[in-house]
Amino acid sequence: MTPRPRRSALYMPASNPRAVDKARSLDCDVVILDLEDAVLPDMKAAAREAAVAAVRAGGFGRREVVIRVNALDTPWGAGDLAAVAAVGPDAVLAPKIRTPADVAAYERRLLGAPASTGLWIMIETPQAILDLAAIAGCGGRLAALVMGINDLAKETLARQTPDRAPFHAALTLSVAAARAHGLAILDGVHNEIDDLEALARVCLQGADFGFDGKTLIHPSHLAICNDAFSPEPSQVAWSRAVIAAFAAPENAGKGALRVEGRLAERLHCAQAERLVAIAEAIEAPA
Repeated sequence: MTPRPRRSALYMPASNPRAVDKARSLDCDVVILDLEDAVLPDMKAAAREAAVAAVRAGGFGRREVVIRVNALDTPWGAGDLAAVAAVGPDAVLAPKIRTPADVAAYERRLLGAPASTGLWIMIETPQAILDLAAIAGCGGRLAALVMGINDLAKETLARQTPDRAPFHAALTLSVAAARAHGLAILDGVHNEIDDLEALARVCLQGADFGFDGKTLIHPSHLAICNDAFSPEPSQVAWSRAVIAAFAAPENAGKGALRVEGRLAERLHCAQAERLVAIAEAIEAPA
């Protein structure tokens, strides 16, 4: 499957029709229609109907459309899953995952959904961090992990410092688990809406850790996030040179080459192909 950019995933409360409509024109790679944290209890049913209507109406272009449902142990979870499975968004985002059994429960609820509907899960509990390998290896529809640092901080009592040091282990282990099982992985939200300098720092940190992109809570964060998680032109140029070098007939069978003064191994060729595919997808017309 061709890799696709997921640099920016913007949460939008499904209960706000103006916000959902605006999302169709914003420069984000993923729109997450939220039925959970962003929606008050007395608006849950209306938000569900609005999310289903938005998916049916379409108009999101090449953006992935994901619906974050309420947890199955809430009064709204089962209804959310039934409605979402019927309409078939690109993915369903399940919150408060603790064990592989939780993933399996959501998988069963999506049996009637189109095969193209993936399952994304929130990594936001201490139990999930301690069982990452098993959770990421559940298979089936599971396609992505999404960090929920706010909930993780709440449950661990860790402080959210500017460098996010208390969460480095959780972040890096989550990336490792995702990569071990071929899953996408998105970093958690940045809470300080107006502190764009801090946002730029944590976006670059997330890119350094290996995340595909970041979840966001405000459109003003999109440009910074997209820039941080986009391949740099110099990286794209070198990657194309690596691909060309290994494709040359005279290099057939070689495991390592010198490309523009740098060592390139076969493993670098696979990395280069993925990076170029992402860059081309970003540059493609909407």
